[in-house]
Amino acid sequence: MIITQKKPLDEVWQMLEGVTRVALVGCGSCATSCKTGGEPELQEMKEYLESNGKIVTATIIPNESCQKLLMKKELKALKDTDTQAILTLACGDGVQTVADNANIPVYPATNTMFLGQVERVGLFSEACRMCGDCVLGHTGGICPITKCAKSLVNGPCGGQKGGKCEVNPENNCAWIDIYYRLDALGQLDKLKTMRTDKDYKNFAFPRRISIREDK
Repeated sequence: MIITQKKPLDEVWQMLEGVTRVALVGCGSCATSCKTGGEPELQEMKEYLESNGKIVTATIIPNESCQKLLMKKELKALKDTDTQAILTLACGDGVQTVADNANIPVYPATNTMFLGQVERVGLFSEACRMCGDCVLGHTGGICPITKCAKSLVNGPCGGQKGGKCEVNPENNCAWIDIYYRLDALGQLDKLKTMRTDKDYKNFAFPRRISIREDK
């Protein structure tokens, strides 16, 4: 799940300077779960904007605001509304997808934080850095790129104390967690295999993947 947080309202207001008529776009997936872009949040933003003199021309909550063709269809609701700008309460991908289908300014009302797990309602933890070179098969399903503050791929740095990370003592040392997980799985021999450090210079952004067969 893509985890988002609300931007401060004063920052949102500054982005909308000079804009009178604004449309709101949320997301029925991740942003709804994060309570940043579902129906209650769009209603809350609508009330805030209208109480301060703005006109909200439409509120749109697609199932997933990151689907380009879906957004193209959803944004047809803005035709003939004289909307001057769109305020998007979804993730950064959602903002860009809306912008790709709009010919007016599009602004984010949230900050995109990370790809994470839902530990319980309202509590999220970062899980994946989306590095494109997954090592989870060697580390017992615990990601050292994300869970280790130094993203080490060959064991702990030696700075841990009491099983806690020296960078952030509130976090467990990822590699100690990996050791115990591999021990429980009977796979401690995997710690003897040296892995090549990640060569991030080989990544060319933005990346693109197609699962369609070449025709």
